[in-house]
Amino acid sequence: MALQVDQKLLSELEKYGAEDVRKCFQCGNCSSICHHTDEIWQFPRKQVRMAQLGLADRISTSLEPWLCYYCGECSKECPRGAEPGETMMALRRWLTARYDFTGIARLFYRSGFAEIAAIVLVALATGLGFYAWGQAHGDINSYDGPNAFLSSHTVHIFDWCMAGVLTTFLGINSLRMWWFTTGSRFKIPLDTYLKKLAVLPRHFLTQPRFKECEQKQPWFIHLVLMLSYVTMFVLIMFFLHYVQEGPAINWAVHVFGYIASIGLLGAIVYFLRARMGKSQPHSKHSHESDWIFLSLLFLVTSTGILQHILHRSGADVAANILYCVHLAFVVPMLVLEVPFSKWSHMAYRPLAVYLAEVQREALANQAPAAAQSSSRESAV
Repeated sequence: MALQVDQKLLSELEKYGAEDVRKCFQCGNCSSICHHTDEIWQFPRKQVRMAQLGLADRISTSLEPWLCYYCGECSKECPRGAEPGETMMALRRWLTARYDFTGIARLFYRSGFAEIAAIVLVALATGLGFYAWGQAHGDINSYDGPNAFLSSHTVHIFDWCMAGVLTTFLGINSLRMWWFTTGSRFKIPLDTYLKKLAVLPRHFLTQPRFKECEQKQPWFIHLVLMLSYVTMFVLIMFFLHYVQEGPAINWAVHVFGYIASIGLLGAIVYFLRARMGKSQPHSKHSHESDWIFLSLLFLVTSTGILQHILHRSGADVAANILYCVHLAFVVPMLVLEVPFSKWSHMAYRPLAVYLAEVQREALANQAPAAAQSSSRESAV
């Protein structure tokens, strides 16, 4: 099959953060130092070369950008300052846009202004919408109970509708990722997918391959961030009534919320300090989406904590107003950032690890069959 060369690919990738690809002269130091590259999954040298040659279709079928955990060792060892680690990060952004059937991810990654504008518009619509609903159906002086300004039942239904929208977009884009990288390229039996299925939740929750990198601290921070986020998500989706009731504290539920809040704030502070200090290779370069992601997560976490404090202090009017502000930040984070921006990586990376294991198993099963076929032909 003839290769399709996209001569404009390098210029396009620069908009996603790959600004130093042209400096690479293919010495191979980056791949030799990488703890994750092996005989099947070879990177980042191979992907940098494909970018230089404009092989967009080849990159679209590649899992390797997601198997890179950006420890930064490759960039430290690069004699040309070509920043292969940042190139792999840029390829992940580009692939996110490639998987997205709506074009929203492409718009966001290419324009920070467009992403911020979309967040502001959705936030304003959400905050004003909830405030108007509360005025029409509740009492602003009441946070909980039958006259609640925003009843837990109403917010609970809204949360599940939002989860449905999120799941639809991210699910379709994940299927497109599977088709590009695996479904259209390999004939893999269902039992192979089922056999490796446990890989998916394990890598989603713990991302253990971070521990293979020389820099160990980011693994622990990512673990804290993920577990805190998942804990808070479960509380809101399944235990919102107990979270919202009060002002007495239900320790059986709230203790998990407090631990998750501390974890989220700690991780946010760590990543903000790392990006501002630029002390580590993986935080030396920042795309607009990195700052938007952290800023929005900080706003969601901080307003949630303040809202909780106000309610427990008996300041229900202020708590209700801040509840609207909190939801105004939550909605764009979930319906815009998770499917179309940096949050989507938490789905694509474990999916890539899973698909890589599926492909590895399929190739291992094919090897004996190919050898047996070759043996029969020799005998004939």
